[in-house]
Amino acid sequence: MKNLYIVGGTMGVGKTAVCQQLKINLSNSVLLDGDWCWDSNPFQVTDETKSMVMDNICYLLNNFLHCSAYENVIFCWVMHQQSIIDSIVEKLDTQSCDVKCISLIVDEANLRKRLIKDVESGIRVEDIIERSITRIPMYDTLNTIKIDTNEKTVAMIANEIKLL
Repeated sequence: MKNLYIVGGTMGVGKTAVCQQLKINLSNSVLLDGDWCWDSNPFQVTDETKSMVMDNICYLLNNFLHCSAYENVIFCWVMHQQSIIDSIVEKLDTQSCDVKCISLIVDEANLRKRLIKDVESGIRVEDIIERSITRIPMYDTLNTIKIDTNEKTVAMIANEIKLL
């Protein structure tokens, strides 16, 4: 039986860092970050690109799920609406798989602190702060396991997911 970890959260919550650590913590694991499936310049959000990214994600995840080398498939992306999670899961072959849908949760003060650090490091642009903060409450309504990331290290959060 394989495990599929679907990890969502607002921008800057630590999805990629946590999932990179989880990949190390779990045996025979593979990671897909949804952002990798449409990393373009300029970044364009249109009906066509949204459809393309969903196709890319589902194609890759199904290939990982069908590959005998992997026991643990990890996927992270913003996924701030239940319809996004549902549309991905319904296109996946999860018959031999335990699906764990997780939302990483953070409060405004901690998120602001993380994003300001990223802006100062040149990793992100400043407009991300308010855009990300406005999405925080959206995760409360999702049918996911909520993991509070406030005042926790990446290793602590990854271990919490591993124990699910």
